[in-house]
Amino acid sequence: MISFRTLLIVVSTALAVNAFAPISIATAQVNKELPLVDLKIGKHPLKAELANDGATRMVGLMNRFSLKPDHGMLFIFVGPSAIGMWMKNTFIPLSVAFADEKGVILNIADMKPQSLENHDAVAPALYALEMKKGWFAERGIKAGDRIDGLQKLGRGKD
Repeated sequence: MISFRTLLIVVSTALAVNAFAPISIATAQVNKELPLVDLKIGKHPLKAELANDGATRMVGLMNRFSLKPDHGMLFIFVGPSAIGMWMKNTFIPLSVAFADEKGVILNIADMKPQSLENHDAVAPALYALEMKKGWFAERGIKAGDRIDGLQKLGRGKD
């Protein structure tokens, strides 16, 4: 049988350890001050941070806890390829739209925070646009719709 004192020590230790969790998150890698691009899908404007090189694509929206309304992140890859996204160290529930080199949405997937589950484009994609979970569905955006404004951005870098 566990004593009250032992239980109190265990609970106090757990609380102390959790109190320092924000410190490790605060020192974690976060993409800061990335360029913003104006995009539009149908009649729906949005702003997206640009992740167009290996370093910014790797970090993505990790270690963030919020997004402004109608804001997201656009990942631009070097060339059309089999793209997969996951949510390691990502705390915001997100939806991702994969698009081909013409900006046509191939498929959209909803992703769970802090999951290593892979979400793949159904065909070679050049772009992945992450928005708050449900953003695309709430606006009736679906596969076959086009993301306007991508043409001026070029291709990603390694």
